[in-house]
Amino acid sequence: MSARRKPSSPLPCPCGSGRGYADCCGPAHAGTQWPATAEALMRSRYSAFALGLEDWLLATWHASTRPPALALDETPAAKWIGLQVRRHEAMDADHAVVEFVARYRVGGRAGRLHETSRFVREDGRWYYVDGDLHEG
Repeated sequence: MSARRKPSSPLPCPCGSGRGYADCCGPAHAGTQWPATAEALMRSRYSAFALGLEDWLLATWHASTRPPALALDETPAAKWIGLQVRRHEAMDADHAVVEFVARYRVGGRAGRLHETSRFVREDGRWYYVDGDLHEG
């Protein structure tokens, strides 16, 4: 997978888990360990946004809703500055939702993305399907 940047192991993981990148989202981004839960996948996707890892974002997006490309290199680029997972709920063995708030800055202006995302597991792997944005 191509990557703009990957932090070295002593750095904290961008997803805010409190663990180091090498012990959290790093193995997923390296392709050595697929996230075991929908929440872990969502955290790895947040970290991928923060690190500019478009390949990982596309690989973890369900084929039924995946866009052909992402515009992560737009100027000014968003700087992702924090993630709060509010809820992770398994609907059944292969469907889950994760509600989160992601904070970012673009050109010095702060913003928040509050979403309830839907995930599906196929062949033992979780994929992001889509999500509902919350206002405010």
